[in-house]
Amino acid sequence: MGQAVLWGAVAASPLLVGALLALVRTWPDRLLGIILGFGAGALMASIAFELWEQGVALAGHGPLVAGVAAGALCYYVAARILDARQEKTKRDAGGGSLAVGALLDGIPEQLVLGIGLAAGEGVGVALVVAIVVSNLPESIGSASDLLRTGMRRGRVVLLWAGVAVLCALATVAGFALASVVGDGFRAAANGFAAGALLVMLVDSMVPEAQQKAKEATGLATVIGFAFAAWLALAA
Repeated sequence: MGQAVLWGAVAASPLLVGALLALVRTWPDRLLGIILGFGAGALMASIAFELWEQGVALAGHGPLVAGVAAGALCYYVAARILDARQEKTKRDAGGGSLAVGALLDGIPEQLVLGIGLAAGEGVGVALVVAIVVSNLPESIGSASDLLRTGMRRGRVVLLWAGVAVLCALATVAGFALASVVGDGFRAAANGFAAGALLVMLVDSMVPEAQQKAKEATGLATVIGFAFAAWLALAA
């Protein structure tokens, strides 16, 4: 259990660190767009080389595809609710959408991490670095956008601290549930994270990166994808 607490905190901490970095300085739009593009590429690699491949290896395509559908639908509904609330206040929902995506991705992903720890699979350095590479840009971009829409600094920190704590607790929950869930559950959890991420990437992260960084977005995304794919394959 101690390992689950430790690695859960390590994997979730970039979410809070990114929010704190957004408080320290004002990030230029172009740099934010490049960071978001890099993070989007890293998340694409995570879906392709970690979540999808591992899900198929664990239980085949059935549970994985069911999880993908559930994750995509959950993010879509959550994002539309957020959009409706933001419309009432005439504010941009971009930062909030990234936070929702981080939560819907992070909980099942770290749930699977906890189950793997309980099964004695351990955690590779490459995996930890890959999580940092994908989570840090998400939280920096989201926190910066939320600050620009007028959200108080304290609320931004509390929001991302809450997301990080929930994701870390998911690792502990996965460790505790390992003895009662099978490979099908793990594959479905991988699929849920992948589905939520794919919708978030298309709906929020990539369009926002493109808006901020313009022509540099594609190059940043390719670099992020290549770096995260190399980490995943090295693991």
